[in-house]
Amino acid sequence: MATYNKRGYKTPKEKVENDGAFIEADVKVDEKDSTTAGVFNSLDQTASKTEEWVARNQKYIFGVVAVIALVTVSYLMYQKFIVQPKEDEATSEMFEAQQNFQKAVDATKSTDSLFNLALNGEKGKFGFKAIADKYSGTAAGNLANYYAGMAYLNTGKYAEAITSLESFKSDDMILSVLAVGAIGDAYAQKKQPTEALAQYVKASEMNRNDLTTPRFLLKAGQTSLALGKKADALKYFTEIKEKYETTPEGSSVDALIGLAQ
Repeated sequence: MATYNKRGYKTPKEKVENDGAFIEADVKVDEKDSTTAGVFNSLDQTASKTEEWVARNQKYIFGVVAVIALVTVSYLMYQKFIVQPKEDEATSEMFEAQQNFQKAVDATKSTDSLFNLALNGEKGKFGFKAIADKYSGTAAGNLANYYAGMAYLNTGKYAEAITSLESFKSDDMILSVLAVGAIGDAYAQKKQPTEALAQYVKASEMNRNDLTTPRFLLKAGQTSLALGKKADALKYFTEIKEKYETTPEGSSVDALIGLAQ
């Protein structure tokens, strides 16, 4: 009997059996894949532990957050409703005292009464003494210490001047130096040249500039001469000559150098 193949027909291949056993594919595991999986497993475990810790301590965490928020809000409220109004009030109170102080500085004679008005106030207005006390902790109260110190210095109350000027603290490049130098002036007026010299030297070394540095180098040199410390005096005068020759102090320091040599 003749046999034939129908077009497109293929004889099926025989199934290969392996006694009922399955043949598994040869799967190769990349070492990097294994490491990555380990990392993710570790991260999952850490995240799980973190979540458990948060769940156990959520009351404590919320309490800490609430305290921080309360402190922040309280600080902002304090600044807005207490500090700033107090600052504004102090600045307003100090205006008239500043006016009297400036009149005293500009006057050519009989200035004590004006300095005293600046210190003590008048007609219900505070002077620098009361402002420094009542508004301590404000910028205006701090500045009042400087003004009070200078007013005391100009009225011959040197101990009070030192106390007020030592209470003044500022980052201002000029005022901070002038305050220290003024303390030196107060000590000089009290006939305490050693203490005065220390303040002049300190002032000369602070925030070096062409305005205050030669001024207090000159005072340091003059005080050193008075104390018989010619070598120190020569050092201060020479520094003026070499570094600040174009200043008013520099133009007249040659004679002092001669005295110190």
